[in-house]
Amino acid sequence: MTQTVNSSRLFNASCFALITTAFSFSIRAGILSQLGTEFNLTASQLGFINSMAFLGMPLSMVVGGLVYHTVGPKIIMQIAFVCHAIGIIMTIYAGGYAGLLISTFFIGIGNGCTEAACNPMIADSYSGLQMGKMLNRFHMWFPGGIVVGSILSEFMTGAGFGWQAQIWVLMIPTIIYAFLFYGQAFPKPHIDGVRSLGENFKAMFSPLFLFIFFCMAFTAISEFGPQQWTGMIMSKSGAKPMLILALVTGLMAVTRFFAAPIIKVVGPTGILWGSSILAAIGIYLFSTVTGPAAYAAAVVFAMGVALFWPTMIGFVAQYIPLSGALGMSVVGGVGMLSTAIFQPFIGGWIDDAKAEKLAAGLTGDEMELAAGQATLQTMVLFPGILIIAFGILYFWMRGRKAENAAAIASH
Repeated sequence: MTQTVNSSRLFNASCFALITTAFSFSIRAGILSQLGTEFNLTASQLGFINSMAFLGMPLSMVVGGLVYHTVGPKIIMQIAFVCHAIGIIMTIYAGGYAGLLISTFFIGIGNGCTEAACNPMIADSYSGLQMGKMLNRFHMWFPGGIVVGSILSEFMTGAGFGWQAQIWVLMIPTIIYAFLFYGQAFPKPHIDGVRSLGENFKAMFSPLFLFIFFCMAFTAISEFGPQQWTGMIMSKSGAKPMLILALVTGLMAVTRFFAAPIIKVVGPTGILWGSSILAAIGIYLFSTVTGPAAYAAAVVFAMGVALFWPTMIGFVAQYIPLSGALGMSVVGGVGMLSTAIFQPFIGGWIDDAKAEKLAAGLTGDEMELAAGQATLQTMVLFPGILIIAFGILYFWMRGRKAENAAAIASH
């Protein structure tokens, strides 16, 4: 007897798994300064710790994409649970720099397995505009989870809880998603041929996929670069960094929840082009303002990066469907890998900027703020590249639609 697929329960389980991922990002950002102080770590070392999550994630995403149609999402999510649990416990008992590197890597693997299993599973559970809508609502819980995690981290830090207690909070959504996935049947793919790795690789070597692959590296770092360093950079600006993070991610969550009408009117390429423009403006504003004005910059930045990730994944599912689960995982993986590569560079930029500002005679909070803002100005380059790339994509896809319409009319 075939077990009925409970799409609603699978979707809810996926959301709690993504909340676990979100908590790992927001709570780590909230305790970064505590880790630096307790273990006497430089900004570059903290950058390497951050990068372990972004390194483990793409590796497991790509492997998960390769075996998705062989082992199925059930086993991938079981691996996610084991890695999340090991990573959380190891972080708490890390004891130093090396332990934090390894434990964060395990959490990254769990996060990557979540993306590898849940994106194609949701795409197979729904179709058409409903698929885009549900993918955006699934990805809503990444910023949504960051909001909750940021507020929890701010409250727990203020109440005197140590960073270890904050890491234990990650176990709550981890146990919930494991319970919801337990014993469930999973959907089959919509598209014929999508189970063939040969068809997947063929689709992935198309010009359109390679273009999206390149762009994903810059959309990811445009989003995660500023967010991971908000606490350290904005703490000297007169604004509360965790409140900025909560504001950014809260707006992202709301935007993703109501993304369906935006996609219908503007289209995926219009969203990507407009998002890159707003992201560049938002990061630039972060690099120039202080005090309450930082919250206004956060609004612009949030509107810029809100739809980047789900639109890129949805674009692959909609326009390059034969790339399958592997295509979605590879695109997400290159985004995470890009962020892993750039995190130590960003930490190095901050260290270099601090040395430069100290040489210029600045000290204390003034030096910290000036160095952070100089680093943010460098980060504007990431969405700046995308403004050109997505402008090209916008007109290219419009031309393709016009050609298809002309061919249909001729036929």
